Amino acid sequence: MKRREFLKQAAITAATVASASQLEASMPSQPIARRTLGRTGEKLSIIGFGGIVVMNEETGAAKNIVAEAVDRGVNYFDVAPSYGNAQERLGPALAPYRNKSFLACKTDGRMKEDSRADLENSLKLLKTDHLDLYQFHALTKMADLDRVLGPGGAIETMEAAKKEGKIRFIGFSVHSAETALAAMDRYHFDTILFPLNWVLFSQAGFGPQILKKAQEKQMGILALKSMAKTVWPAGVKEHPSPKCWYQPAAFPHEASLGLRWTLGHAITAAVPPGDERYFRLAMDIAQSYKPLEAAEEQALLAGGQGAEPIFHLGNDV
Repeated sequence: MKRREFLKQAAITAATVASASQLEASMPSQPIARRTLGRTGEKLSIIGFGGIVVMNEETGAAKNIVAEAVDRGVNYFDVAPSYGNAQERLGPALAPYRNKSFLACKTDGRMKEDSRADLENSLKLLKTDHLDLYQFHALTKMADLDRVLGPGGAIETMEAAKKEGKIRFIGFSVHSAETALAAMDRYHFDTILFPLNWVLFSQAGFGPQILKKAQEKQMGILALKSMAKTVWPAGVKEHPSPKCWYQPAAFPHEASLGLRWTLGHAITAAVPPGDERYFRLAMDIAQSYKPLEAAEEQALLAGGQGAEPIFHLGNDV
């Protein structure tokens, strides 16, 4: 083994041992902390419940994990019509706690008619009369942004629904830095939901520009993919995390370092992977959250060197 590779591995191992010791020594006992969601004034748990966690789960299991999350301090829930049967599972499970939760949903509709159909169906399936946050889902292409903000676009649904009391805040999720920046310049959105992790920052330069602009706009900043690492190798059809289209960070130590890295930035909350193991780990970390120490961050970044980022700049074409 070359000396450089040896030192890199030694650093990762040291951080792993330190992280393991921290996890074992500090059993979560306090509720998950909350942060203010931009200019909305709402306070959200620093960990969000991604609807994919309950996708394809039995009704009883869905109710149990939602109840546990609420008990541990989670009040931010996020789901979308494209997450299989997640809305059907989440709605009844969240119903007993709806008055003290912040429920976010999305629409894949780009025009007024299809986005309105999405909204009404989501309200029905989620057993609620309003959504706290309604988001354009995955504005990856500039053409999508042009459509939703143009004549007859989905923004008309959102603005009308806000007047009707069916939604409270308007946001968007995005996987393109270029489209994110354009969207923030073209509309006064309340929130942004985007990938923010150490590999994207260090290997692709993806994220810093979005974070900076969102802070300038005083938006609520919500993070995706904090525990993601890289793409699955070509040809891999079956893998141990079927609810993750990307390859997550190694469980549990690298994943915990990655989540703490993301939480160390100026965000309100992070939504972990839909894999229940990672979600439970995220709740553990959040209940005893401490910012990364310099040595931990150095080891984490070293471990991401050479990893293929799941997104790149220029994804808007």
